Amino acid sequence: MRGGSGRGERGAASVLTVALVALLAVVALTAAGMTALVAGHRRAQAAADLAALAGASALQDAADGCMAAARVATSNGARLVSCTVRGQEVVVAVEVRSGAIGGRRWTLPGQARAGPASEDGS
Repeated sequence: MRGGSGRGERGAASVLTVALVALLAVVALTAAGMTALVAGHRRAQAAADLAALAGASALQDAADGCMAAARVATSNGARLVSCTVRGQEVVVAVEVRSGAIGGRRWTLPGQARAGPASEDGS
């Protein structure tokens, strides 16, 4: 003999399953977006590091450090925002545009400096 107590819950598992799948999709998309932002920021930082090193190397050859930094930044998919030469040191800031994440494009910064080591090792 069946009781009538379970009839009001028919289909409740389907609703909970759909809600759980939707929640998992949101979590997965958020994680993918955050991963893409972190990867883009690392790409910007790598471009800044390489640009600063190229600029410092160019200074050693009596060339234009900022011109070399701009060339290397561009070849690494970044835009040189600023470049400052202080003695034998080059300080650069770059930007990298991310792909579309969450329906919008992000501008990700990177900064670096390069030059000869000081006498105290820093």
